Amino acid sequence: MSTDAATIELGTLEIASYDRDSESSYSEGRCSLDEFSIDCAALQSRTYRLTKRVVDVVGALCGLVVLGPFMLAAMVAVWFEDGGPVIFRQKRVGLNGDEFTILKVRTMVKNAESRLAEVAALNHHDDQRTLKVKNDPRMLRCGRLLRKYSVDEFPQLINVLRGDMTIVGPRPPLPREVDLYDAEDHVRLMVKPGLTCYWQIMGRGEIPFKQMVSLDRRYIEDASSLTDLIVITKTFPALLKGSGAH
Repeated sequence: MSTDAATIELGTLEIASYDRDSESSYSEGRCSLDEFSIDCAALQSRTYRLTKRVVDVVGALCGLVVLGPFMLAAMVAVWFEDGGPVIFRQKRVGLNGDEFTILKVRTMVKNAESRLAEVAALNHHDDQRTLKVKNDPRMLRCGRLLRKYSVDEFPQLINVLRGDMTIVGPRPPLPREVDLYDAEDHVRLMVKPGLTCYWQIMGRGEIPFKQMVSLDRRYIEDASSLTDLIVITKTFPALLKGSGAH
């Protein structure tokens, strides 16, 4: 497996089954799924994991300083359009299948969660394991712009500082989505979820779920500090382009 600029030598990881309601068999660098195996030497490297954490902390702190004014402006825009709260908190599934609370600038009406059934039929993807709705009727006017450039996700830098997330890694799914996963889909949970990954720089919401899982698996196999640097570098032009966001 290779990235645009590097070929990474891989080791072998064994795989077992995963049940979100039982004690997890996941650990970073070692994952198990029935009849699946995945190669990645980097995840077994203590140096890589330490380097990644240092980059996460430094990157998140710098990101909060640089992007803080944009995040504040986004929250003010939401307040003027729809009042508070301006921060949306939601349960997501991360490493080891553990749930955590993700932070976002609210981009939808306050009762958006209770109106989920209303938009389920509008899913851009023919797959309930991911919900992407173009022209979602629950979206605030300012929310469309915030989503387009991922400004709503800037508060997740706090999740990175907390250690719930990392800068580069598969996007964290919702518990209800994980409940619908096939065995091989759980490979996404063998590493800490991130702000950006291959799918973010290759099409974002336009990518169907199965291809997203394939890209996440490829990232895990490609894992290295150089791979992370390449993804981070390519994320900025992808966000400025603003395509594929729903």
